[in-house]
Amino acid sequence: MVENKSQDSGGHMNIEEDSGTTVLRHDSKYVPNRSLQTMLFGRPLATADAPDQTIGKAIGLAVFSSDALSSVAYAPQEMLIILAAAGTTAFGISVPLAFAICILLVILTLSYEQTIHAYPGGGGAYIVSRDNLGEMPAQIAAAALLTDYILTVAVSVSSGVAQVTSAFPDLLRFKVEIGVAMVLLIMMINLRGVKESGYAFAVPTYFFLVSMFITIGFGLFRYLTGTLGQVVDPPRDFIDTQTVLQPITLFLILKAFASGTTALTGVEAISNGIMAFKEPRSSNAGKTLILMAAILGSMMLGITFLANHIGALPSDEETLISQLARTAFDSRGIFYLMVITATTVILVMAANTAFADFPRLSALVGKDGFLPRQLAFRGSRLVYSRGIVVLAGIASLLIIIFQASVTKLIPLYAIGVFLSFTLSQAGMAHRWWKSGKLKPGEEIVEKGSTIHHDDRWLFKMIVNGFGSVCTLVVMAVFAITKFTDGAYVVIILLPVLVYIFYSIHRHYRNLAQRLSMDTFVSAGRISRHRVILPIGGVHRGTLAALRYAKTLSDDITAVHVSIDEEETTKIKQKWEIWGDGTRLVILESPYRVFIEPLLKYIDEIDETRQANDIITIVVPEFVPRHMMSNALHTQTAVELRMALRFRKDIVITNVPYQVD
Repeated sequence: MVENKSQDSGGHMNIEEDSGTTVLRHDSKYVPNRSLQTMLFGRPLATADAPDQTIGKAIGLAVFSSDALSSVAYAPQEMLIILAAAGTTAFGISVPLAFAICILLVILTLSYEQTIHAYPGGGGAYIVSRDNLGEMPAQIAAAALLTDYILTVAVSVSSGVAQVTSAFPDLLRFKVEIGVAMVLLIMMINLRGVKESGYAFAVPTYFFLVSMFITIGFGLFRYLTGTLGQVVDPPRDFIDTQTVLQPITLFLILKAFASGTTALTGVEAISNGIMAFKEPRSSNAGKTLILMAAILGSMMLGITFLANHIGALPSDEETLISQLARTAFDSRGIFYLMVITATTVILVMAANTAFADFPRLSALVGKDGFLPRQLAFRGSRLVYSRGIVVLAGIASLLIIIFQASVTKLIPLYAIGVFLSFTLSQAGMAHRWWKSGKLKPGEEIVEKGSTIHHDDRWLFKMIVNGFGSVCTLVVMAVFAITKFTDGAYVVIILLPVLVYIFYSIHRHYRNLAQRLSMDTFVSAGRISRHRVILPIGGVHRGTLAALRYAKTLSDDITAVHVSIDEEETTKIKQKWEIWGDGTRLVILESPYRVFIEPLLKYIDEIDETRQANDIITIVVPEFVPRHMMSNALHTQTAVELRMALRFRKDIVITNVPYQVD
């Protein structure tokens, strides 16, 4: 095809001449101005800048792994809280439970590493379920993950606040305010874009890793040399409430295991954010996942082992990390403060994983028409700004409702993520089954990826299938053991969310059918255009609206609602002079209302309207120079628009008149 281009008289318009096409391409030449928004969030980025916003493995570990890595700050403590029901003698069970959790971590890592390479465009539970299991499982996965991301922010920030109040008890009464402030700070950083937020979070993440490995390493060194003692004055606020001890039962062990598996939340985050990595994306994301799993497993085992050895006690007044740090370093000196600071910061930054993935997932679901489509639009910094703001708002609300209590929030946590784990791995297992049915050279093109024949399909199917069974068992254990503690809320909430998703989808589908051109029959030309011009007085704004109305039709009726007879007389006199022969109808309003008599008159006109007639309401509107001055005037145009927007074949047009 040969494309001829010409310019308009201004030299800006490129016209693609292809057999008389009416499609014009125009460069807007728009350049964003500096404003308060650019000062807070940075200069707007063009779409072409997107490749420059990708990140490498080092930054990717900070952005997508902070949730999983930080969970070691509360997962071991949550295990001990459950085991405390059987007394301190039951705490020894936490070590084998930590080993079991690490085995599950290995299974998940192997499963998701396969997912990353199979879905180089992003292979979260939603996409995998949508392509391999169907629409309903995909929406269940979306509901589960979105719920989990919200809870990730609430739990991580609340745990970070607990670290602060452990070191500074006087701040305990301000924990809710501190938590909400932390959420808003993370929101502001994320609104600046993935790359900038990655750099901002990289330093705290690696500071935490160095601090924790120094603490664990020093603690293990003192343990091996026989110099590691017991916690001095351990907090007994929680233990002393256990007046009646329970026997160590399978149910208690499973419940403690379920609490400990909260350490695995966030493992799926890297598979959701593959597109944020530099090329080769799948390779970089896969290596980051393996590195994250190795770090997480070693810290989980080290902290649980040392906490058990030093006799640390679960508490709302002092965290397990605080007790471990002051015992390992034998003081509350500089190293202790370093650990507490690093842990607090990483717990707050852990919410960044949710801020990285929640907007991406809500955008995917929005594009498919199951969430508001506004969530699918990128903001000025190439991030899904609306999703970031929504996440911050809901998480802040949870922190307020649950008073920033990790123990109260944990029962709501993890069910969603393990449900998404199960669906994702089941979907991958089905994908490998489909791959095995293909012959070499054949392919199946799906929405999220392309399936080719894979010689190792059986092995990969077994890996993902086994991972799906394991996570299903863990989810069931969590749901049963934590049901009365609050897990029932999530179990009820997920079906409600799926119903809402389908309601939104049904609206978009019905709207698309009504707007479709497939069965559209063109209506006849408009045979009569009737214009109604409501006026409250005769002034320059009124005449500007009348001048505009005359460009639409010669059939114009000015309408004044009479509330004050003296004012009506003045309007009649002025209209005779300035109305240019246009008819004026006076509507009497004995009850001193303006909108209702006007609507009644419009109804009368509408009843006599023929099939190809149209009515336009032209509303004069003067606009004061200062925005605050609008509060001093009646907003007639707004009221009419709200009253008539659902009426067929009635058009409302504002004619603003700027008052200098």
